[in-house]
Amino acid sequence: MKLLMIYSTGFGYRTSMKTIEDAPDLDENVRIENALVGFIHVEAADADDTKYVETKLVKNMKWAARKNDTQRLVLHTFAHLSESKGSPEVTKAILDGAQERLETAGYEVSQTPFGYFLDLDLQAPGHPLARLFKDIQVG
Repeated sequence: MKLLMIYSTGFGYRTSMKTIEDAPDLDENVRIENALVGFIHVEAADADDTKYVETKLVKNMKWAARKNDTQRLVLHTFAHLSESKGSPEVTKAILDGAQERLETAGYEVSQTPFGYFLDLDLQAPGHPLARLFKDIQVG
């Protein structure tokens, strides 16, 4: 898994183009303030140990949220950080599992619509902990 985390003072998205045929038809325009946004790229190898990858995702998001003094998190699937791509089913299962665990820990968690390209709007402050990258390897 590749994980790019950006603390955003303002993050917005609008559904643009459906990329997975069986995704529900959506027309969303959402704005979220003061949130840590995780740009999450699930790789094919992540299917070998989804619980490990999910746990690392949760731990990294919690750590970065504390460093940026926020309880608000956004999980955004972003299949542009590696040439290896996990299946949609594995990707969605990891995101859903992470969301449940983060909500249980007291975080306010949103997921961007799965199976869509989105028009994005992002404002991020210029400090070192506002932009973090992790390469999570299985095995």
